[in-house]
Amino acid sequence: MPRRRSLSDDETTLWQRVTRSARRLKPAPDPAADTRGSPVPDPGAPPPAARKRAGQPPSKPLPMPPAPPPASRLKLDLASDIGEALARAPVRMDRNAHSRMMRGKLTPEARIDLHGMTLAQAHPVLTGFLLNAHARGLRLVLVITGKGRTRPDDDMSPIPRRAGALKHEVPHWLRSGALRPIVLEVRESHRSHGGTGAYYVYLRRRRS
Repeated sequence: MPRRRSLSDDETTLWQRVTRSARRLKPAPDPAADTRGSPVPDPGAPPPAARKRAGQPPSKPLPMPPAPPPASRLKLDLASDIGEALARAPVRMDRNAHSRMMRGKLTPEARIDLHGMTLAQAHPVLTGFLLNAHARGLRLVLVITGKGRTRPDDDMSPIPRRAGALKHEVPHWLRSGALRPIVLEVRESHRSHGGTGAYYVYLRRRRS
């Protein structure tokens, strides 16, 4: 069949209709390309206009908290040392007698041992003992409280416990209530009389 070099009139008319109805196609966008010109906002954050109306500053990254110190550097102090506090108190008794007492050269005229007693039991017993000693004209008595038991894990427990409740409470009792008017001096005893586990209580002179 010979090759045709021209269209028939009907074919020419049909082709012209097709070309008039055709439209240029745009290239399809690349799905992998990111055409956004700004950072993607947080879908859970309020719009900038709402933050501006509320007076909120633009959000900033939160600073990292400092690392806690090692456990070996932690120091849990429930209260100042009672012995040091008593040692810093001004001397009220005769200084020569005080010096002899602190060197263990004065012998207590009476003593009471509060070992094994609860605070509720020890308070009235100590009060009665000292009132009786004062009424008898005694001046220096020894109150034994003990140093208190300690355990290695107490310092790192969630609720640290003070060792020796009696040791810490007795000096407060001696400075309050019925004992305050008769007690002149309170000091930790010399090691020959119990050391930090006992107190010298120097009573005021009884009025005749």
